[in-house]
Amino acid sequence: MDRPRFTEPMIYDLQTTDDPRDIVHRSVQALVEGQVIGVPSETVYGLVASSLCPAAVRRLAQWTATCRGWHTHSDASNPASSGADPTDFVAPTADAGSIALCVRSSEAAGDFLMPMTMLARRMSERCFPGPLTLIADCDDSVSAMSCLPETVAETLRAGAGQRSSSTGGPVAFRVSEHRLLSHIHRYLSAPLVWGEIGLPDASPPTTAEKLQAALTAGTGESLPLLLDDGISRYGDEGTVVRVSGNHWHVQRTGVIQQAAMNQFVKPVIALVCTGNTCRSPMAETLLREALRRKFGREDVARVVSAGVAAGHGSGAAPQAVEVMGRRGLDLTGHASQPLEESLMSMADLVLTMTRRHRDAIVAAWPDRAERVSTLRRDGGDVSDPVGMSVEVYEQCADQIVSELEGWLSDLPPDFFPSDGPDGGPDDEPRQPHAGSE
Repeated sequence: MDRPRFTEPMIYDLQTTDDPRDIVHRSVQALVEGQVIGVPSETVYGLVASSLCPAAVRRLAQWTATCRGWHTHSDASNPASSGADPTDFVAPTADAGSIALCVRSSEAAGDFLMPMTMLARRMSERCFPGPLTLIADCDDSVSAMSCLPETVAETLRAGAGQRSSSTGGPVAFRVSEHRLLSHIHRYLSAPLVWGEIGLPDASPPTTAEKLQAALTAGTGESLPLLLDDGISRYGDEGTVVRVSGNHWHVQRTGVIQQAAMNQFVKPVIALVCTGNTCRSPMAETLLREALRRKFGREDVARVVSAGVAAGHGSGAAPQAVEVMGRRGLDLTGHASQPLEESLMSMADLVLTMTRRHRDAIVAAWPDRAERVSTLRRDGGDVSDPVGMSVEVYEQCADQIVSELEGWLSDLPPDFFPSDGPDGGPDDEPRQPHAGSE
């Protein structure tokens, strides 16, 4: 079959244009009209189409399959051709995620990532927007995937490495932090479908010219519109991670390395009191010891402490240091810190010493209310031992230990993630915990 006649694409240079809004409007118009265009991202240049235009998504899938050399089920001896049905292929494991649903934010991803597991939510909140493609299962009965055209949903599942089923299946998601895609999303009523093709030498297309060269070499086709923003920021492919329940594994190592992913998937537990010098530092140290006893290692979670009225850098109370020392635990390096947005934005569980602490936190971060509880599971207060004797601090520590043991027993089974086939115990150097030196 003869390849179509090549025509030069219309290239818009984002770095030299006087009015980038015009480029955005032209791009949106092309997408609404059912065209596939080339765009930059923070990782590589890729193809995008509107998820509400099945013909455009089909074309994007055909080009991606052809350029990557995927084989169809109907004829396993030949690469996918421009005339093949997009559901005739299932992306090989190494390429799963090359076709993904590109949404505007982690909140928008939540509409599709349903039911939302704790691990998927954690990774979405911490890595989106950014150089991550997240593959996770979506149940059509509760996911917004059911709102997309059926053939588009089938293509997305095939691009994630599995044929579609009546109950759904895995879908790849990405949220780009590139300014152009952010602007395009503002004008579209639906997500984009992203296609990632490679050059013949398997190097990533990090410029507009390389993207067009890869498409021409693979299909002989030309893009009607190609947006040029110079070399991509990271100059490499994004990382692809597959999540199923509380299991995960890195399917393709890219910008985010395995050691960093090991940190991103960990739950963050914050212990909070007033000044972060007595109760919460003891609770932080005691929780780490409880995790070590339960799991054989304390770094299955990141444990931090803070205070609702704390300053930076104060040491723990001498009585707290002595009480922890009696238990073989070291609190001498503690440095107080206030409870701030940076901690609240990533905390999976916040345990406060009193109801007033909880009320203050919920008032400041109402969207996090479901993650904030008093350490005492009956809703009562852990009394403040400040200025009291070492014996009072001992009693306070005993109460904290009892409540922490109850929390560890009651946490849902998927709170702590399990490493996937290519995961394993963290072997990177230990990172200092917030609130410690």
